[in-house]
Amino acid sequence: MLKGLSIAGYLAMVGGVLGLILTRSVFSCSPAVIVVQLVAVALMIWARVVFGRRSFHAAANPTEGGLVTTGPYRHIRHPIYTAVCLFTVAAVLAHWSWHAIILGGIVLVGAAARIIGEERLLADRYPAYRDYAARTPRMIPFVF
Repeated sequence: MLKGLSIAGYLAMVGGVLGLILTRSVFSCSPAVIVVQLVAVALMIWARVVFGRRSFHAAANPTEGGLVTTGPYRHIRHPIYTAVCLFTVAAVLAHWSWHAIILGGIVLVGAAARIIGEERLLADRYPAYRDYAARTPRMIPFVF
């Protein structure tokens, strides 16, 4: 069930982003939006580099190699999902419309589904995850 939830979340995230691309609601000429989206891309790259050569799976699947708690993972548990959500929220705010809001919401709900499934699987695979989760926010320090 958790893997199914994570696949549904993944498909929602991909579908929402593709919808934003197809409706030309991703990029903006606004310097503020560009900066926020560049920060999101930088966060994603940093998290990917720190995560290492582990593969990405459509279904949440904790990989071998231990729990990663360095780099951006020291501050937030899900920096890649945070980056995708930050990039998406900037796009939605730049292209304020019902379709952008709905598509952005789909991405955010998809990310939440992935996080729920992934966290339960990580807690089962790595006993230290519970302590890590207790001291590290999911996405937004001091908030969530």
